[in-house]
Amino acid sequence: MRPVTMHGLAAALLAVLLLGSPTLPAAAQDGLPDSADLSLELIDPEFLRVCADPNNLPFSNQQGEGFENEIAELLAEKLGKQVDYTWFPQVTGFVRNTLGAHKCDVIIGYPQGDEIVQNTNPYYRTSYALVFVPGKGLDGIESLADPRLAEAKIGVVAGTPPGDHLVRHGLIDQVRSYPLLVDTRVDSAARSMVQDLQAGTIDVGILWGPMAAHYARTVDPELRMVPLLQEPDRPRLIYNITMGVRASDQEWKRALNRLIRANQKEIDAILLDHGVPLLDQRNRPITAP
Repeated sequence: MRPVTMHGLAAALLAVLLLGSPTLPAAAQDGLPDSADLSLELIDPEFLRVCADPNNLPFSNQQGEGFENEIAELLAEKLGKQVDYTWFPQVTGFVRNTLGAHKCDVIIGYPQGDEIVQNTNPYYRTSYALVFVPGKGLDGIESLADPRLAEAKIGVVAGTPPGDHLVRHGLIDQVRSYPLLVDTRVDSAARSMVQDLQAGTIDVGILWGPMAAHYARTVDPELRMVPLLQEPDRPRLIYNITMGVRASDQEWKRALNRLIRANQKEIDAILLDHGVPLLDQRNRPITAP
């Protein structure tokens, strides 16, 4: 899976004083405060400073190929800024060494409810998913309760919620475990799992939805990806994803919330273009922005 942000200072809004002015800057006319409104929160006025992993597709990489890279570029364009990255692998200490150290101002993707960061409003919702080679006996599978899994070799990332569901279904003896926290600059649990799928070492893998979708369509031959939407919600396999900011940056959070709301269709289009299995709040698939 992935997910993963801390502290700063609060501010009073000049935007409130400007409401109704016919000569507001373009950003303010779009419901966004001028950069001066954020000056007391230590938000960089010229750059959108993004905390990101340097080698963690489909989310981000230093070549700008991830969907979080594209969302960052979209936000920067709307803010009239340029993107500036602080790169750090998403391992223990990621938040402390990036957002918490004031080296950057936003983590583009972070699960809602994690108290390490202050969350914006969610901008997408997705789930864990099954991934497997089609035509080898698992086509049509939709749930971990499917009896075909009783004889299958199953890959799962250690310490992630699907593991509890595998225990519930009595499937733990068939599990091959992959490490949760790795330095993505040199290793990838998802890539290792997919290589084992292709080699036949395992029959099916369980990955965080965006990663499952990425590998399903970028390997040859393509794999089949099926979101897990029928499992009990304890522990959850479906999550809202937000942006993460420091706890003290209240106005910056509000600015990002307005930005998300005004550009949700464009954000959805980026996510869908990368194959992310988007869900609405009723957990129904979203197929068009």
